[in-house]
Formats: sequence, structure tokens, C-alpha cells
Amino acid sequence: MRIALFGGTFDPPHRGHIAIAKAAADAFALDRVLFAPTALQPLKLETAPLPFATRLALAEAACEEDPRFEVTDIDAPHPDGLPNYTVDTLTELARLYPADTLFNLVGADSFLNLRNWREPDRLLELAEWIVASRPGYALNDGDLAPLRLSKWQRDQVHLLGGVEEDISATVLRARLHQGDPCLDLLPEKVAEYTQRHSLYR
Repeated sequence: MRIALFGGTFDPPHRGHIAIAKAAADAFALDRVLFAPTALQPLKLETAPLPFATRLALAEAACEEDPRFEVTDIDAPHPDGLPNYTVDTLTELARLYPADTLFNLVGADSFLNLRNWREPDRLLELAEWIVASRPGYALNDGDLAPLRLSKWQRDQVHLLGGVEEDISATVLRARLHQGDPCLDLLPEKVAEYTQRHSLYR
């Protein structure tokens, strides 16, 4: 099988996330896209998102959009409170699915910061990478130059263009706080969940 890890805060999961996941699944014949809410992102320690369990429930609601999508708690909080590192997550996925082809699905902004991640070279050994370009910005090889990728590493990276859903999570949460259900930005089941539980109010 061809399995992609799609990690993130998902606070909340919105139509931009769905667009990226669908485009990746279509373009790379993915059998499964694993939505993995991250308990504590190493590069975003200052954020205070919704509790992990709530974001996991929101991701479950988002995954109803496509049968190829499913949620995983593989990036649940660590008992010692340490951040969730992608290298550990991919190592665990490789253990769980040794016969499958693994991908890591990320946005261009995150990938261009790869050298600040823990064990970046190891990350490129553990999985192939699908990098989604930003709306209105066509990612190309020149943009990857600062990452100093070897030819083999570059072959592990696949660029995904054409995803035009440009959604700011900060603006989205502000609108939800004001009582706007944001039906234009949220998957139907996610919007229902946020309204039912009065999230972000």
C-alpha cells in the first residue's frame, strides 16, 4: 500500500487541508492518508491549540470527506511532555508498515524549513515527501537549493502544485470566535462539531 502521513496542528482541520490531502491522494495514487494531529510541535512550542483529544475528534470528522482518509493518534502527547518529532513518528510508521511505501505530506513553508527539523537527513531516508506549494506560488527546484539536498534526497521529494485553497487558521479561528460557523472554510462535519460543542467561542 501507499500511505501518507499528514501531520499538523489541525486547529481546526479546514478545507485547505482537505484540498491538499485529496490532491496528494489523486496525484500519487495513495491508498491511505493518515491525518495525525500533533500534540506538541517542536517549532511551535508557544501555541496553545485546543486539547489534543478535541483536535483528534475534529480530524475524525474531517476524514469523513474521503474514504482514503483516516485519523491516527500516533502523535499523541508524550507522558514526559516532550515535543512530537516527525523523525520518531516516521520511524514508528516504518515499523508498523514495513512492506508499504511511506510518504510524508507537508506544505512548502514547512518543508523549506527542513534543516531546522530533528535529523533532516534521516527524515528523507524514512519516507518519500510530497510537498504542496502555496496558493499562487509555484514551488520549483530553485527554491529547494538552500536545503542542500543530494541527488538521491531530491529524488525522494515530489512537488505538488495546483492546490489553491488559501486559508489562514488564525483568521478562521477569529471568525469562529465571533460566532461565524465558517461553512465556507470548514468541511461540513467539522463545522457541525465546532457548533455542537461551541468551540473557539
